[in-house]
Amino acid sequence: MRRRVWGTAVVLGLLASLAPAASARAAADGAAEPAPLERLFDNRAVSDDTRPAEADFDGSGRSLSASGLKAAGWTPGRALTVQGAPLTWPRRTAGEPDNVRAAGQSVRVRGRGDALALLVAGTSGADTTGTGTVRYSGGTRSTYRLTAPDWRTGPLATKAVALPHINTSGGQLTERARLYVVTVPLVRGRQVASVTLPRERDLHVFALSVRPESPGWTGAWAAPSSGYTAVGPWTDRTLRLVVHTSAGGPRVRIRLDNTFASAPVRVGSATVAVQAAGATARGRPVPLSFRGAAGTEIPAGAQAFSDPLGFEVPPDTNLLVSFHLPGTVTAAPVHRLARQTSYVSEPGDHAADGSAAAYTSTLTSWPLLTGIDVGGGPGSVVLLGDSITDGEKSAVDANRRWPDMLADRLLGQREVPRYGVLNQGISANRVVTDRYPGDGVSTDTGGVSALHRLDRDVLAQTSARTAVVFQGVNDVRWGATAGQVVAGLREIAARGHERGLRMLVATIAPCAGEARCTAAVDARRVEVNEWIRRNEEFDGVLDFDAVLRDPNRPARMLPAYDSGDHLHPGDAGLAALAESVDLRRL
Repeated sequence: MRRRVWGTAVVLGLLASLAPAASARAAADGAAEPAPLERLFDNRAVSDDTRPAEADFDGSGRSLSASGLKAAGWTPGRALTVQGAPLTWPRRTAGEPDNVRAAGQSVRVRGRGDALALLVAGTSGADTTGTGTVRYSGGTRSTYRLTAPDWRTGPLATKAVALPHINTSGGQLTERARLYVVTVPLVRGRQVASVTLPRERDLHVFALSVRPESPGWTGAWAAPSSGYTAVGPWTDRTLRLVVHTSAGGPRVRIRLDNTFASAPVRVGSATVAVQAAGATARGRPVPLSFRGAAGTEIPAGAQAFSDPLGFEVPPDTNLLVSFHLPGTVTAAPVHRLARQTSYVSEPGDHAADGSAAAYTSTLTSWPLLTGIDVGGGPGSVVLLGDSITDGEKSAVDANRRWPDMLADRLLGQREVPRYGVLNQGISANRVVTDRYPGDGVSTDTGGVSALHRLDRDVLAQTSARTAVVFQGVNDVRWGATAGQVVAGLREIAARGHERGLRMLVATIAPCAGEARCTAAVDARRVEVNEWIRRNEEFDGVLDFDAVLRDPNRPARMLPAYDSGDHLHPGDAGLAALAESVDLRRL
């Protein structure tokens, strides 16, 4: 199981600590003078559909479709932000060299950050793994291990983009071609000078960059994409989404994600305002911009950050984030369980309206919007969870999820930093298996597994300092063994530590009385909890099982905390979870 999980995860680790590396030593290692990646391109991956023979990505005459890339918004020279990393799709036409087959080339790259991001794919028929080196200014270096999933068989759950067909000299193959963005850790604070690629000729690199850290920003709100569902359809409509801040600050920026998509989405304009009531703003909404423009187009699988805006965001407050969709949108990435009422307008751009008059329909999900950051602050705590963290059974429009109440506790004290709290809970989510497969329009909004979403939903989050993992009940309820859940939790702890995060884990809450929570399920839950309580992989344990269980019937939730379905706590139980957290552990 461990081998399978690591093989499909897009992440990997820092293997060696810093070591001196003088130029003489580099010469002895055979390191060439670093060159921009584009000068090293030696493989043709992309062909025109009418001229498939002009490219041979995998050595067998198969190639990526230029029309498929264009339909996804991945056009030559297109800037792409994926997992917070700025990347550029090669500025090459179909049939020209557009990627590097990794063979130990030395690539010039500059920047300081928390990770090196690479746009890659393997062509061996299985995951391709190799080891490379990062060299820093001043002569130090670190080693990284990189795994590129295969372009035809790799997991759709972690792909950056998937194309609908593959070109061959004998015609098109109707199967999904995948490209991946993988990140590997860097030594924080060090200036990267160059990167030596692994020596694995079946590992293809299209682009790479240093993912910058987010100094001066704190995550104030977040919601993960839990699926890609049919919506509307919305044509020339404005969405007004209601979200609740944890931290506040004097500046703001938003993040929109086109996760899981196969086509770009156009945003015509966007605004932010403090909510007065319903869809009514307190004062006139303030325009946001994207690279200086009023709107933006987000390619499939990519994201867009708005420009920093001087706007006072209060903590513990509802905001209205409004954005106009000028085209027709029939499907979108969503966070289904908002537990918050949002709004859809009549036709037209109503993002700047202070009035609620144009907003005649309501939404109970959050499409496209995945994050709000505020200026200043100490950074963020990320809560990776399932429906209990997501707020299932909490009161609608009341902000009584346990992450909301944890944020209130942080705001009301001075013993520890007043971190922003980022809720990355997804109802029905699991640690080791996907609910939503990660591609295509689906009614399943249980998300890809915690292992598959860890990079996007935790490691790439703004100024993340600590992560709390509270998952596993859905795994054991649906047949996973305790050993499989423990292996998944161990991997999450290791990957978080590689990125310098403090990692906490919570015990699994009791659920006897719910239809799937049989005695066998409870035995697996207890086994996982026993490991959690004695484990040394995480930096601390939150014993949520002990908080919620009935002392007379420990397989069941205390009736006062039970929402009635025996699986989810109600408002009193969620408050008890938040109150039980020793803030010093954060």
